[in-house]
Amino acid sequence: MHDLKADCASCSGLCCVALPFSRSADFAVDKAAGEPCRNLRDDFRCGIHRDLRREGFPGCVAYDCFGAGQKVTQVVYAGRDWRRRPGSAREMFAVFPVVRQLHELLWYLTEALALPAARPLHADLRALLDETGRLTRATPEEILAADVAACRERVNPLLLRASELARAGLRGKKRRGADLMGANLKGADLRGADLRGAYLIGAQLKGADLRQADLIGADLRAADLSGADLTGSLFLTRSQIGSAQGDTATRLPPALDRPAHWSGR
Repeated sequence: MHDLKADCASCSGLCCVALPFSRSADFAVDKAAGEPCRNLRDDFRCGIHRDLRREGFPGCVAYDCFGAGQKVTQVVYAGRDWRRRPGSAREMFAVFPVVRQLHELLWYLTEALALPAARPLHADLRALLDETGRLTRATPEEILAADVAACRERVNPLLLRASELARAGLRGKKRRGADLMGANLKGADLRGADLRGAYLIGAQLKGADLRQADLIGADLRAADLSGADLTGSLFLTRSQIGSAQGDTATRLPPALDRPAHWSGR
């Protein structure tokens, strides 16, 4: 079983160094790729972790590496970190985002394999899961040579078919890629809907029924999921719910924990 949940204690702060970000509503400052965040401590932990949103870094709260950070640190580089081995830093920073993308594919493949309705696809899904997993444990040179786009092209048709099988008979709305920014969908019946890649930024989804809805790639930034039912929703990630708003009445799939910033709602 792949470890697809971030373990910051086993990582060397890679997301806080390798990735760039620009001053915006998500980040309080500009930071170049390869430049350590000003909040990164010597022990590779965040100095303002409990106050990230208040300090202007909600993008950090929503970010999820799908466990790629500890994979790169502990497996690919056998526990070495970029501070003790500065000669490997640039390479490590290049490897990390590749492994992160591969771990995202592992997340989707793992979920598809857990869908009983997708049983006819399980052999092909398992083969791709094993192949992708082996690549995340390869040498830095092999990882950097990986064609991630080609990997996605092989995985996506299977995920689409798995989604269709899981939603068969529900007659859900087809809103793939739809512009639903700020839409009032309060209490909407979206069960089994195809919302792949939909723009739901700031949408009002309070009390909406999103059971078995396909949410892969849907943009849920600032969407209000208070009281919404997302149990059984397909391909939902921690990043998506971390960028949204919700409350104690929001129902989530078992694999996803309720974000800490929802607790006060």
